[in-house]
Amino acid sequence: MTRGHLLVTGFGPFPGMPRNPSETLARQVGHLGRHGIAGFSVRLMILRTAYAAIPEMLEPALAERPAAVLMIGVAGRAKRVRVEARAVNRTSRLFPDVSGRMPATLSLDRDGPAQRRAPIADRALVALQNHGVAAIPSVNAGRYLCNASYFRALGETCPVLFLHIPPAKPGWRRGTRPAIGRRDPSATLARAVAEVGRRMLVAARRQTPA
Repeated sequence: MTRGHLLVTGFGPFPGMPRNPSETLARQVGHLGRHGIAGFSVRLMILRTAYAAIPEMLEPALAERPAAVLMIGVAGRAKRVRVEARAVNRTSRLFPDVSGRMPATLSLDRDGPAQRRAPIADRALVALQNHGVAAIPSVNAGRYLCNASYFRALGETCPVLFLHIPPAKPGWRRGTRPAIGRRDPSATLARAVAEVGRRMLVAARRQTPA
């Protein structure tokens, strides 16, 4: 295997979402990558839906210097997969996390930029659509743990991307048909997301000096 790895993250349950589909999808992608993707090993992490999970779980995982980070969360009102192109340096004090905690301030990083962007987002969107997945671009990752964890991960130099999935299985993109043997939308989504991870790793290899 190539040095480094693909870090795949999902989230556990939170108020209003007792079974988080992002955990299921992250585990499916991890299973598909059990023998590696593009020559890189795959590591799976299911984050607690709590602000404390960022310093306690995510930051130690980032300190291991993954080659790329692919993050998955659920958007309760989404009808299609949303490819998040940015995270903002803001949070909300309206929604407590699973532990009942509210963020202490509205700023995630007092000294950080107003936003961080994911250059890989456009290529990821194309990869999902090419697999027949109903996917759209987005520049609003919310004001909850998804945005907070994404903003932190985007501070790394490796390719980082966040995908928001609907609570139900996403439909096929209009005008497309699943290939034979790929008629289960959830299985096809997992393969498509694994392909996104592959493209991120290829991008990571290109930006790494020989």
